[in-house]
Amino acid sequence: MGAKGEAFELTGTVRMIADRRIVVFDQESSDRLPSRGQVAVELVFAGKTSTVVLDPDGRRGHWLSIDGSGPVDIEAESGSSLAFTAQLSDSWPETEVPMDLSAALKGTPELDGTWAGLTPMARWEWVRWVGATKNPQTRQRRVEVSISKLLDGKRRPCCFDLSSCTDPEVARSGKLIG
Repeated sequence: MGAKGEAFELTGTVRMIADRRIVVFDQESSDRLPSRGQVAVELVFAGKTSTVVLDPDGRRGHWLSIDGSGPVDIEAESGSSLAFTAQLSDSWPETEVPMDLSAALKGTPELDGTWAGLTPMARWEWVRWVGATKNPQTRQRRVEVSISKLLDGKRRPCCFDLSSCTDPEVARSGKLIG
């Protein structure tokens, strides 16, 4: 397992799922990570360093979007291998809060400061939980439940499998498609 401050290599294979280009890391690479859930790393590729969050694949491994929908945009053909130099990050990057959750937070003045008072990792968990469905009614309900739980003092969503793949565009039943 990689230790903070210690560089290690991550290798994976480029795959296309729907219109998303991702790298699925091999098991040996995922085993270097300290968690089966999301892991923040400083990733170096082609001389550029980015702080990224590697997502769990629901099968004890990890993946990364490389199609520009996150901080990494790499042109690579499906089936090609990529290698990255990485080290565990000392801090989590901020997540992009979706408009529906952001509006609900802004519309609840009692939560002024609460969201900012959460750790970046906790904010990632709320955003992942809200976004882990394609169903608009379920998503709206999750936004409402998030606000309710935050008002009740909860700092993280409960009953949430942190090792499951929660991107509905590339996952089914908590597992990366394929």
